[in-house]
Amino acid sequence: MSGYNVAIVGATGAVGARMIKMVEQTSLPVNSVKLLASSRSAGKQLQFNGQPLTVEETVPESFEGIDLALFSAGGSVSKKFAPEAVKRGAVVVDNTSAFRMDPEIPLVVPEVNPEALKAHHGIVANPNCSTIQMVVALEPIRKAFGLKRVIVSTYQAVSGAGNRALKELRDETQAYLDGKDMEAHILPVSGDKKHYPIAFNALPQIDVFEEDGYTHEEWKMIHETKKIMLDDMDSKDIKVTATCVRIPVPVAHSESIYFEVEDPKATVKDIQDVLAKAPGIVLQDDPDHQIYPQAHDAEGSRDTFVGRIRPDQETPQAFQMWDVSDNMLKGAAWNSVQIAETMEKMGLLHMQ
Repeated sequence: MSGYNVAIVGATGAVGARMIKMVEQTSLPVNSVKLLASSRSAGKQLQFNGQPLTVEETVPESFEGIDLALFSAGGSVSKKFAPEAVKRGAVVVDNTSAFRMDPEIPLVVPEVNPEALKAHHGIVANPNCSTIQMVVALEPIRKAFGLKRVIVSTYQAVSGAGNRALKELRDETQAYLDGKDMEAHILPVSGDKKHYPIAFNALPQIDVFEEDGYTHEEWKMIHETKKIMLDDMDSKDIKVTATCVRIPVPVAHSESIYFEVEDPKATVKDIQDVLAKAPGIVLQDDPDHQIYPQAHDAEGSRDTFVGRIRPDQETPQAFQMWDVSDNMLKGAAWNSVQIAETMEKMGLLHMQ
């Protein structure tokens, strides 16, 4: 049987594990899968479709004969090895921040800007997880009613900081319940000067601070949104600002999104109708029966859940909504594999 030869770089990480699951479930014909990681993880055994596969060390030669390489092993690994994969004929879908702001590399959410894939030169960037779920919800609104301004506050899961952060959340929670001191070594940013407990806490810092007082996560949400929607990371056509907060939830990011539309006739019902028909969205919006998106329900789903759509009481043509999605799936692994599936449908993915 013919099919694609796929490599997963960072296979032993939190996102890598979910990439394996998404490749197991993909509509792409798959001939073989190669699991790659650092030399430290080489030799480990993982499962693919019920069969054991040995993790190999990532080296340039790993990509010989590979058609599709999915990267999620950190920006430095992507910068080093993604060009090597492309040189050997692979298409790379990169889940790190290494290439997102490169004007020559498409930054893609398939529900929003699939046409950008036509401009790829071997590498496609997967956006930041919090950006992905927001633009999935906002793009149908933008197309139907225009979009002038976005103000987003995020409530982001600990899994976005990796497996070590998840373990720290569990350890801190147990220490708190046992009446012991909580020890923090990772969050808000492992490489920053100070660390604070995340258990029973909220940390208004994700990534490092920029000179203007915004964190890099907030910077990414602002400029990635503009690049994805308008193909210009510095566009002034939509005003975007963000506040990003880490909360003690294991999986699934939540977002409170304020947005202003151009159409003065747009109503909540109009917006609900548009979102109910939009790809990748599940509308959960029945406040009379306390139905709205929750992280518990979103975990394990590929969809983005939207609800609590309501008009802003002070500003005409302004609305608010609540948006929840599994940051490890739609925010990372699924969006990466979905990009590859979209490329195949567009005739942009080929077997060697």
